Amino acid sequence: MKKLFRALLISSSVALVASGCATGPEYKDVASAIPTLAADHGRIYFFRSDSFGGATIQPEIKLNDKVVGRSIPGGFFFVDEEPGEYTASTSTEVTREVKFTLHAGDTKYVRTSVSMGLLVGHVTPTLDDPETAAHEVETLKYTGTPISTAAK
Repeated sequence: MKKLFRALLISSSVALVASGCATGPEYKDVASAIPTLAADHGRIYFFRSDSFGGATIQPEIKLNDKVVGRSIPGGFFFVDEEPGEYTASTSTEVTREVKFTLHAGDTKYVRTSVSMGLLVGHVTPTLDDPETAAHEVETLKYTGTPISTAAK
């Protein structure tokens, strides 16, 4: 009976962790379908590295209080916005945010990372180095709104 209980516990844990990871096409499968940035807009990539820590914690990501996606381990998405001042935020038991200015032609990278909280982990958005972040995004899965994967 103990072995059966242990086996069920392990399989349930594996399923729970697996369900917390990003599903969707890999970057390489959508890269050619990502539209060219309009000259009068900037692009913001949101991403979260693939890790088991806090996999089930997937809060909404808001940009100036508008939900634009979720912080999903192993996933990325992007939004194109007009130049201006922006606040990217996430909330679990506390709200964490990062503020930045977006200029026309800019590409910003907002990393979301999990840290320990009192009851629930906190997901904190931070601006990341564009060169490092761009390479990491290429290893993740696209979790944004559907885009055509037909080559442009």
